Amino acid sequence: MASSAVADLVGRVLVARYRLLVPIGSGASGRVYLADDVRLRRRVAVKVLQPGLADDVGFLRRFRSEAQLAASLHHPNVMAVYDWGEDEGLAFMVVELLRGGSLRALLDTGARLSAAQSAAVGGRVAEALQYAHDRGLVHRDIKPANLLFDEHGTVRVADFGLARALAEASWTEPVGAMVGTARYAAPEQAGGAPLDGRADLYALAVVLVEACTGEVPVVGDTPIGTLAARTTRGIVAPPALGALGAVIERAGRPDRVERYPDAATMVAALRDVSRRLPAPEPLPLAGLGEHAADADPTNVGIRTAGDPGAETDTTRADADLPYAIPVPARSRPRLAVAPFVVGAAILVALVVAAVLLFSGGPGASVPSPTLVGRTETRAGSIATNAGVLMRVIERRRADDPAGLVISQSPGPGAFVSKGGDVDVVVSRGPPPVPVPSVVGRSATDAQAILSQAGFVVTVDHRYDPTIPNGVVISTTPAGAARATPESTVKVLVSAGPAPVAVPTVANQSFAAAAQILNAKDFTAVAQNAYSDTVPVGQAIGTNPPAGTLAPHGSQVAVQISQGPQPVAVPNVVGQSVEAASQALTAVGLVPDVQNYGPGKPVLSESPASGTMVKKGSSVTLVL
Repeated sequence: MASSAVADLVGRVLVARYRLLVPIGSGASGRVYLADDVRLRRRVAVKVLQPGLADDVGFLRRFRSEAQLAASLHHPNVMAVYDWGEDEGLAFMVVELLRGGSLRALLDTGARLSAAQSAAVGGRVAEALQYAHDRGLVHRDIKPANLLFDEHGTVRVADFGLARALAEASWTEPVGAMVGTARYAAPEQAGGAPLDGRADLYALAVVLVEACTGEVPVVGDTPIGTLAARTTRGIVAPPALGALGAVIERAGRPDRVERYPDAATMVAALRDVSRRLPAPEPLPLAGLGEHAADADPTNVGIRTAGDPGAETDTTRADADLPYAIPVPARSRPRLAVAPFVVGAAILVALVVAAVLLFSGGPGASVPSPTLVGRTETRAGSIATNAGVLMRVIERRRADDPAGLVISQSPGPGAFVSKGGDVDVVVSRGPPPVPVPSVVGRSATDAQAILSQAGFVVTVDHRYDPTIPNGVVISTTPAGAARATPESTVKVLVSAGPAPVAVPTVANQSFAAAAQILNAKDFTAVAQNAYSDTVPVGQAIGTNPPAGTLAPHGSQVAVQISQGPQPVAVPNVVGQSVEAASQALTAVGLVPDVQNYGPGKPVLSESPASGTMVKKGSSVTLVL
């Protein structure tokens, strides 16, 4: 945006409500101003987009949709969106004022983050991405300029939804605008394919490398060259990243299938790294700059992280996570003492006013703390520490988890009487929806239907004599009942009839054995077997054996005795009578010797060798 246009906007009041005071940042899509919300009497940040965008009907339609979606996000690490609209050719978005400045501004001072600081900041950003991705919102433009800090060093992700709206605009970006996008873009963003959350994780990995080293990894001579290089080369973590390097390299792989599958997995990895690294040093926040401070009279007496009673990041509800980064106390601006009496009088008046305002004297006021995105219990503690009382005025159904504060009045940063009330609205969770009826369907179909309806499915099995195996018997809650999305639906699936013990049928005829088995719903089949003890035609046993549990209706083989097993007569012709007799005895046959004489050879045998005979049969040997 040209400087003349910027100068024209200072002092302008958008939609008769937001007075633009001083620019505090700029980018390819527009410029950010410190502004007064004259209706709620609070300081906010207003992002005014490029003038030509207000004439793009398609962009405005997408912008309104994306802004509304971004405003519905309530998370401690997502910048709060208060309002949006158009005013005489200017599209704008109103967001919370974050006085710590951006990561881009911090790096531009020459400062670099340690591995511990980067892991802590990255963990918070990944948590914000997890929250947004779970709600179907991909950021598409994670970069240092979109990571901002409050005065306590808590990072917030800005511009959710704006990148997607801008991508569909027909306006022409200023020269160099694409470079800023490509420097942090995942390789798949070059092909125009649908993006998912893994593109945001790749961009976060690039940002964390730059935060530690000052260098953006895998960059070509042109934006197209950068994206082309990233399709074949993964991010190689510099040694300075230490244990953080493994997380960076996985999130920065060219093939998104090989990256972390989702933000929750990357959050867990960064959390583990933070536990193994030393505690992070305070962040050297860049702030909003001198001009913004001069334009903001509320900077007198504002607490820094070093002041007693100031909320630090370690007081957050999730303080057990090793992400807390202390912020060094910043020196308050010194007021020059004028050599004139009038100047001295003004100085005294300011000091007295500050003392009365912040020390608890008559009419004392304190800034309203940020309660949106906190649990009800944690928000109450924060309000008490800030010197105000939290009052729950409503509990309503919302897409946010039950017990989360989703709005507050006065908003963050607005002044409220010390000991006064801050009204909050608490989510009761999403409204219940009907549970689909899946009784009688296959277990696979039932799981797909219930999952698509937004429920978590658990499956249990039970034997049932009438319902076929693999078919759903019932659900808890039952079909058509109403339940909260993401709650658990228990599905009971039939395992078919219970197995049955095989009965004993030994010494029965096959007909009698089959009758006994059929009475237990088994199918009997005959199987021949040999036995030296069980008479021919009677059952020796079954397969599976008696007493074994077998599937209901399965087949059971009945082993029917064929008597002793037959053997082949061995060839003993030419052997001595003693050797021949021993060979016959070894296979269960009885030698019958004719014309016996010691050592005589066998001239013939009957039955002849190879003949099958029953065990115990006689074989005649002629010597």
